Amino acid sequence: MTPVYDPSLFKVFEAVIAWVNHDKDVRQEFMARLMEHVRLPLLPREYLVQRVEEEALVKNSSACKDYLIEAMKYHLLPTEQRILMKSVRTRLRTPMNLPKLMVVVGGQAPKAIRSVECYDFKEERWHQVAELPSRRCRAGMVYMAGLVFAVGGFNGSLRVRTVDSYDPVKDQWTSVANMRDRRSTLGAAVLNGLLYAVGGFDGSTGLSSVEAYNIKSNEWFHVAPMNTRRSSVGVGVVGGLLYAVGGYDGASRQCLSTVECYSATANEWTYIAEMSTRRSGAGVGVLNNLLYAVGGHDGPLVRKSVEVYDPATNTWRQVADMNMCRRNAGVCAVNGLLYVVGGDDGSCNLASVEYYNPTTDKWTVVSSCMSTGRSYAGVTVIDKPL
Repeated sequence: MTPVYDPSLFKVFEAVIAWVNHDKDVRQEFMARLMEHVRLPLLPREYLVQRVEEEALVKNSSACKDYLIEAMKYHLLPTEQRILMKSVRTRLRTPMNLPKLMVVVGGQAPKAIRSVECYDFKEERWHQVAELPSRRCRAGMVYMAGLVFAVGGFNGSLRVRTVDSYDPVKDQWTSVANMRDRRSTLGAAVLNGLLYAVGGFDGSTGLSSVEAYNIKSNEWFHVAPMNTRRSSVGVGVVGGLLYAVGGYDGASRQCLSTVECYSATANEWTYIAEMSTRRSGAGVGVLNNLLYAVGGHDGPLVRKSVEVYDPATNTWRQVADMNMCRRNAGVCAVNGLLYVVGGDDGSCNLASVEYYNPTTDKWTVVSSCMSTGRSYAGVTVIDKPL
């Protein structure tokens, strides 16, 4: 897919050149100070070579030539490393109401599948995108540095350590470094620029271990383990803390109501207030700085109840039930609403989606369903490629 460049970026550069040339003898001394604020790295490489590099005002300024070199270096970097080049010239403008897509990756239908589909919130329709390199369900899922990461999971026969990243602009999957541990039914979240893989199941036991991925070095490293082993755990980040919600403790063979949070600064997990009910396989999402635990199950009982945690008061409270029971569903927040996607009701996988409006305390079923019912799918929200 050919990227579409913001036309205003071209206009800014041409306006600077035109302004300086209008009274060159007086204004040339301001050239470098103006070019400091022009986003050259975000312009096409061909334009940089054919237009910017050939501009006399740029050639005659050592500072401007440095900005051009910075822009060319930016184009030589892989997509996932460009986000690490931090300057005012590489920072993307964030338009208001930037269109979003919900990405649903893999899952069980009823076996592990490769299928990936996206929901366009504006067009209110689903479409297929590039499939996973291999079958995957029960994986962790995050959106970080413009890429979607599918972390660990189950391929139909083995719990895996593999991690794949999806570039929505190129519509292409790429493998990155493996985790240190095999994990399925794990939680995944982004905290302080690192991707965290929390708990899960390695094929023989539930895990308390936690590891983090540094996209710059393409390496995983362990951090402090949780206090409790948790498979089928939900995670979310609020206020700079990582929360692990419920799950299943393989040691005691019980679904959990306990919740703990991780401070990266202290490298320590701390128990917080428990939920009102045991929930394994709950969907967890963050909306308006509140942590939602959606559905899940306690043994054979599949829930449609929802509760929300307020870190300011360290308390949980009940909100409206979903329209149907769901466990192992995906949850994400967008445009002030909390979406729950697929899952299973204890007897079949679900293709339906519903969303919660905290203003009205009401759940509404989306009219358009996924092409196939799936549980244990990875779900995240991304910026729609231009």
